[in-house]
Amino acid sequence: MGGLRMRVFLLFLIIGIFDFHVVCGYTRPPPRRTLFIPLADPDSDSPQQVHISQVGRDRMRISWITDGPTSARVDYGPSPAANAVSATGKTSSYRYLTYESGEIHDVVIGPLNPKTVYYYRLGGSPSSQTYSFQTPPSQFPIKFAVVGDLGQTEWTKSTLEHIGNSTYDMLLLPGDLSYADVIQDLWDSYGRLVEPLARQRPWMVTQGNHEVEKIPVLHSEPFTAYNARWRMPYEESASDSNLYYSFDVAGVHVIMLASYTDFDPDSSQYKWLQGDLKNINRVNTPWVFALIHAPWYNSNTAHQGEPESVSMKASMEDLLYQSRVDLVFAGHVHAYERFYINPKPEISMFREASFGHGILDVVNASHALWSWHRNDNDEPVVSDSVWFTSLSSNPSCKV
Repeated sequence: MGGLRMRVFLLFLIIGIFDFHVVCGYTRPPPRRTLFIPLADPDSDSPQQVHISQVGRDRMRISWITDGPTSARVDYGPSPAANAVSATGKTSSYRYLTYESGEIHDVVIGPLNPKTVYYYRLGGSPSSQTYSFQTPPSQFPIKFAVVGDLGQTEWTKSTLEHIGNSTYDMLLLPGDLSYADVIQDLWDSYGRLVEPLARQRPWMVTQGNHEVEKIPVLHSEPFTAYNARWRMPYEESASDSNLYYSFDVAGVHVIMLASYTDFDPDSSQYKWLQGDLKNINRVNTPWVFALIHAPWYNSNTAHQGEPESVSMKASMEDLLYQSRVDLVFAGHVHAYERFYINPKPEISMFREASFGHGILDVVNASHALWSWHRNDNDEPVVSDSVWFTSLSSNPSCKV
């Protein structure tokens, strides 16, 4: 399939471990040191690595880890007392070579009201720490923070601070979370690093190549840590895998795809995507976004010709094009780039090798403002912005 089929394609990878070539006359500052966030109190069974994710339209999954056995219970409510309702969930753990995880707790709470602050306590103890989160809105406007290949360096830390100041409603992450790369203690460090944000707003993620973590002979099961630690609402969208799923939020249908599992026309993922796209109601969700890790378009020298990009594009691009998906986000390349076919024929409209994050402010059913916030020596600088019009609002683009 030749040519640029997608009307809009956004390509970015925000926090990179490696430094690639300079584009657009901008010189990216050098990499910074990797962080390791230790457990504050090694002798405590207090909750750590708390993060939340949306489940359905009015529920939230709260996930956390403890070093020892505790109750998978959440007490929550709209007041700081956090005692109006309680819910219980499941506890699991996993082994990876000589590593044994802590107790991983997952509890789904709700129904919840939109755009409302809820307070919650974990583990069933009245004396445990009280946290809070805000639910997303049920209608426009809604603001997404978008960040890929986050890692855990000093650049990560300052970028997370910038995101935290952006009043976002939900974070979308197209793969490569911790860069643990089989060192499982780095998954724990990552969970502690992102917790201050991830426990306050839903983080919806998909996997990248650094989540595979297969070792021939020694550990043959892929995505062991990712699936155990970052459980997403795949069953609710009729998916058979935590690696790909979809959800609706405030008039937007978001599709999370898996670049590192089967995606050919005979695969479960392909057949699931066919069904998911057919079930979209553009009256209820006039916007449709998709997230992948390995980009289908990329004008940088890095990551060219990889099967996860080339073959997945050949298999799935036409499905997204025929269903008029509005925006596609990707990662993997460690540089920001935006593609847009109209009004110019050049596919690459803007690119720079910068650390940073994106903000997508979906104002209404027809218009959304995208902005790229470059992390310029710890100061967020808007270096690219563009207004998008939804395909569902254009009579000539009706499915």
